[in-house]
Amino acid sequence: MTAAATPPLIGLTGGIATGKSTVAAYLSQHYGWPMLDADVLSRQVVQPGTAAWHEIVQRYGESVLQPDGRLNRAELGAIVFQETAEAQRERQWLEAQIHPRIRQQFQEAIAAAAAWPPLLFVVPLLFEAQMTDLVTDIWVVYCTLEQQKARLRQRDGYDEEQVRSRLMAQMPLAEKCRQATLVLDNSGAERIWKQQIQQWLQRFDRVES
Repeated sequence: MTAAATPPLIGLTGGIATGKSTVAAYLSQHYGWPMLDADVLSRQVVQPGTAAWHEIVQRYGESVLQPDGRLNRAELGAIVFQETAEAQRERQWLEAQIHPRIRQQFQEAIAAAAAWPPLLFVVPLLFEAQMTDLVTDIWVVYCTLEQQKARLRQRDGYDEEQVRSRLMAQMPLAEKCRQATLVLDNSGAERIWKQQIQQWLQRFDRVES
C-alpha cells in the first residue's frame, strides 16, 4: 500500500475510566469505522497455548490460571498493580510479552487498510507502550480526576488503594492531553465530544450524519 492510500490512523486513548470505550463504540457504530481494540487483542494473545501464555505461566506458575486454563487477570493485577519497584518491574515484563504482539497486529491492519474510512486503534497505553509512531492522529478522551476515581469505584468496585495504583501506573492524563492532536471532552454532555468529531471530519469534507 502506498503512502497516498493510507487512511487516517487514529490512536484513541486516555486515562483509565475516562470513557474510551463509549467513544470507540460510537465511532464504530455510528460511522462504521474499522476498529482494533488493544484490550481485546491483549486477551487474544494470551489465550491458553499461545507463546505469551506459556511465558507468563512459566514466570508466575499455575496460581495465575483459572480452572479452564485462562489467565486469572485479578491474580495478575494483584502482582503488577502495587506501589513497589518490584511490581513495576513485573508490570513492565508482562507488557513486554503482550505489547509487541499487539503492535504486529496493528501493523498488519495498516498494511491491509483502504484509503477511507479512518482506521481506529483503541489503545489505553498508546503512549506508555510507545505506539504513537503507528498513528497519524492521537485522540485523548478526557474527564476530570474525580470522575475517573468515581467511575473506578462504581464500575470496578475498586477500593482507594486499587484506584490509586491503577492511576499511578499510567502517564498523567494532563500529559497525554498535551501531546494529543485532539482532546475529546467527556467531562460533561456527550454532544460535546460528538461535535468535536464532526468538526474533525470537516477537514476531509466528510461530515457524516
